[in-house]
Amino acid sequence: MASKQQQSLSITATTIALRGVRIFLNAGRAAAERRVPETPAPKAKRPKSVVQGTRPPQKVFDTLAKTTRFNKNELEALFSMYKKLVMSAQATAPPAAIGQAPAKVDGIDQGTFRDVMHNTFDLVTEETILERAWVTWERGPTGGEGALKFEAWVRGLSILLRGTDEERMAHCFAVYDLNSDGFITRDEMFLLLRNALLKQPGDEDPDEGVRDLVELVLKKLDVDKDGAVSLDDYRQAVEQEPLLLEAFGQCLPTRRQATAFLKTLSANNNKSS
Repeated sequence: MASKQQQSLSITATTIALRGVRIFLNAGRAAAERRVPETPAPKAKRPKSVVQGTRPPQKVFDTLAKTTRFNKNELEALFSMYKKLVMSAQATAPPAAIGQAPAKVDGIDQGTFRDVMHNTFDLVTEETILERAWVTWERGPTGGEGALKFEAWVRGLSILLRGTDEERMAHCFAVYDLNSDGFITRDEMFLLLRNALLKQPGDEDPDEGVRDLVELVLKKLDVDKDGAVSLDDYRQAVEQEPLLLEAFGQCLPTRRQATAFLKTLSANNNKSS
C-alpha cells in the first residue's frame, strides 16, 4: 500500500488534487446510491385536511422578482411547486399523538427537501452535505428549527440554478464549513472526504490515504498557508481551478439537471398563463 501511495504522490500536486476531486465526487455518489433502499416505502395517502402553503402577499412576489433571477411568471410556477411540496410534507407527517391529526407543516420539511435534492436535482451525495445544505438554505449558518418557507425556497433555487460564480462559491463554502466558523479546517476536510470515499477491501488503514488527500487538497486551497481555508482562499483557488468548487462533495445540480428543471418551470408557466 505504501508503494502505491508513493507512486501516486510522485505526480504533481495539481494533477493529484484534481484527480482526487473526481474520486471524491464519484465515490460519494456511488456510496449514496448504495445506501438508497431498493424498495422505497409507499407514501401515505394525503388526508382531506391538507395544509397547503399559504400564499404570501403580492409584495413578497414583487420583492423576489427584483432580488432573485426569476421573473414573476416563474415565481408563480415556483409557488405552485412549493404548495405541492408542502402538501407532500403534510401528507407524510407523523401524527402528533395517537388518534390525532398530523401536525401542521407550514413549509417544506427536511425529508421533502432531501427528496427534491435527490430526485429533482440528482444530488446523490453524502448525508453530511445534504444536512449542511438544509441548514444553510433554511435558516442561515446558525441553524435552528422550522420548515423551509417560500421566500427561502426561491432564494436557494436562484443560487442553485442561476447564481453568479460568487454566490455558488459562497454556497459551497458554507456547506463545507461544518461548524460555521468561517474556515474549512483539516478536521472538517477529513470528515467530508472520509465519509465520501468508499473503503477498499484489504485497506489496513484507509484513514491514512484520506489524510494524504487532505494535505494535497489543502495545498491547493490554502492560499495564504495558515493551515485553514478561508472564503477568500477558497475563492482564489476556485478561480484558478474551477473543478475545486465541489472538492468535498456535490453541492450544486449539474448543468443538465438545472436546464431540465428550468424547462419544466417554463412549461408549467405556459400552462398556467
